[in-house]
Amino acid sequence: MPLSDTAVRAAKPSERPVKLFDGRGLFLLVTPAGGKLWRFKYRFGDKEKLLALGKYPDITLKEARVRSDDARKLLAHAIDPGEQRRVGENTFEVVARRWYALQKASLVESFAIKVIRSLEADAFPTIGARPINDIKPPEVLAMLRKVEARGALETLKRVRQRVADVFTFAIAEGLREDVNPVTGLEKALKSAKAEHRPSLHARQLPEFFIRLDAARISRPVKLAVRLSLLTFLRPGELRCARWEEIDLGTATWSVPGERDRTRGLVGMKMKEDHLVPLSTQAVRVLRELQSYSGDADLVFPNRNDSMRPISDGTVNSALRAMGYSAAEACGHGFRATAASALAEMGFRREVIDCQLSHRERNVVLGAYVHLAEYLDERRHMMQHWGDHLDKLEHGGESIPWKGGASEEVKAGRPTRPRP
Repeated sequence: MPLSDTAVRAAKPSERPVKLFDGRGLFLLVTPAGGKLWRFKYRFGDKEKLLALGKYPDITLKEARVRSDDARKLLAHAIDPGEQRRVGENTFEVVARRWYALQKASLVESFAIKVIRSLEADAFPTIGARPINDIKPPEVLAMLRKVEARGALETLKRVRQRVADVFTFAIAEGLREDVNPVTGLEKALKSAKAEHRPSLHARQLPEFFIRLDAARISRPVKLAVRLSLLTFLRPGELRCARWEEIDLGTATWSVPGERDRTRGLVGMKMKEDHLVPLSTQAVRVLRELQSYSGDADLVFPNRNDSMRPISDGTVNSALRAMGYSAAEACGHGFRATAASALAEMGFRREVIDCQLSHRERNVVLGAYVHLAEYLDERRHMMQHWGDHLDKLEHGGESIPWKGGASEEVKAGRPTRPRP
């Protein structure tokens, strides 16, 4: 018969220890000295073991039952609760939460929540209770294959990276002696197919500008769309722009590799500083934007909090308001639009890639292109692109260019936009 609170309170000591059983291995041990101790009896392997659950009345009957239930859950996963307690401070879940606590401060809140929830959903149920120093590659692989089996390959990639980061943290903290068990597992898992974002062809741009002017969206958002098309920056890199990065006098925008993530500001995807030569058209857009946000820190401040940028879906929402579906166009797709058109015009692939802040195609050392590399050609290319868009918007023909450097580039002089 299960114990009651009344029976526990009324239990009296005797000459020998007395065991009052609640059931399912839980009992109260009453010592000759009058102590009342909760114990959980279980078998692991071929041995009978006892697990101390605390002292009554510090631990009530209800709390003791919860603790014994937790112990049974560990046993159901073939984990010895006694051994688990011995190494409890160094389980994967405990260490992962310590790692997360350190990372959280540098992450945007919404993204930080996604990070911990992904571990709670896909990692902790399988390896969370395991001592982090004992986890082997096959265990991690089995955990990751559960994610793979759902067909969630993007999630698989993110979870694998986060789990790897936790083990790297554990090794650095001296909590794990072995190598990172995640290393090399990507070769045993499916990888997500490269994402091809929808983009407009250059011949669709005349209609694009008509739609943009007619769309019922705010003027700053329209200018953000234009600037995105003129600069080839990724949506996050653009929306988090700060005025201190932009020099309209020299027509250059120095985008930092890192920005203040506590404010939701993201830098370059490749984490390297990037220089954007500004065409006269881009300068004109930025000068107009100064009338809206020139006194602020951010070029595109959020209406509800000027210290934070506009949302990451702002440009895409504008495209929907212009009548483009998600399958037809997205903010990131402007990069492909520009790259394709400029390649058709004859601009060198390496110059285009440099301006897109892509990795070099023939990477040996894995280095990124230097900030100033191809700068004169990039200035010429960006101005040519701006002029090209002007012509398309105002009913003219596109401007052909089939290779060969401009006179300014040949002479070693950078092309400068008009003030």
